[in-house]
Parts: sequence; structure tokens; C-alpha cells
Amino acid sequence: MRLQARHKFIVGAIAAAGVALAGGVLSRADAGRAAADIASSSATAKATTAVQKGPVTGLPLPRFVSLKSGHVRVRRGPSTRYKVDWAFTLRGLPVEIIAEYGNWRKIRDAQGAEGWVHKALLSGRRTALVTPWDKGAAVALRARPGGAVIARLRGGVVSRLESCGGRWCAVRAGGYRGFIAQDMLWGVYPGERYER
Repeated sequence: MRLQARHKFIVGAIAAAGVALAGGVLSRADAGRAAADIASSSATAKATTAVQKGPVTGLPLPRFVSLKSGHVRVRRGPSTRYKVDWAFTLRGLPVEIIAEYGNWRKIRDAQGAEGWVHKALLSGRRTALVTPWDKGAAVALRARPGGAVIARLRGGVVSRLESCGGRWCAVRAGGYRGFIAQDMLWGVYPGERYER
């Protein structure tokens, strides 16, 4: 009972904020539906430990994807009626989908910035950033997990994920192919297993 009351309050607050942020461009009903979908996703994630599924795609939320284009406009809300806050200019950059609404996906980047992009600008191809939290790092790319170092990758380099076993990921970056410790990458979850 308490969760339902809290959920209704959150939906109402987000709906009101959505109308205010939209500057009245979207109808109250559109903003309310978007807020309800987002709040429902957030409340479900906090109320259960099971994997949450997106209301539109049925795919896990959150999940990592990459940018399909070298110019991706990030908006304040899920429509072209919302203002563009910034644009990404690096094709293949990993982002995390944290919400869905119609053809729009709310994404988060490695710095924690969030916004909405059209689904057509996203790819299921998995990539990862090497230590985006430490641009000065020189991370070892190894011939095999724990093996000889074949190259060092600077923080912020985008690598293509080939597979991850929970502790090590097979990647391609800068013309090299090898393994990086999974905890040195942003674009894959801790302990996640992935096969391309």
C-alpha cells in the first residue's frame, strides 16, 4: 500500500515537472504518460531485485549500447519538441539506456550526463571506454587474461567488445586485439558475461 501511494506521488511530481520543462509544448497527457512510464520503470527497479524489462522493447534496463552516428543530438525529453542540450560527435561511443518511451531512449554517458535520443541513433554493437574516470591512465592490453602486455591504452579510448567473461574482456582497439581487465572498462557491468 505504501509503495503504491509513493508511486502515485512520484508519477504526479514527474508529470508536473515534465510539463514545466516542456514549456507547454507537449500536452499534459503526453507528459503524464512519459512520466508514468519512467516512474514505473524506476519504482519497479527499486522494488525488486529481478532484472527490469523496458516497457517498449522488453529488453533489460539498464543496458549498454553504442552511438550509431557521429552526430547524435541529446534532448531534454522524448520528442523533437524538446530542446537539444548537447550533441555527441563520436560514433561508437558507449552509452547506457536507462528508460524507454515510444521511439525514444533515455541514455546516460560515462560522466553521468543524461538525456533522450531517438532509437534509430543507437546500435546494439557493444563498445567500452577504457578508464574514462582516469584519462591519464595507461591500461594494459594483454595477449590473454593475465598474460603478456601487448599494448597500453590511454584512458578514454573507445574499444570494441568481443566478449567478457566476468573478469576479463576481449577487445579490439587501436589496431590491436587482446584482453583488458573488466573493471578497467565503462560499457560493461561488473561481472557481466557477454558474447558478440
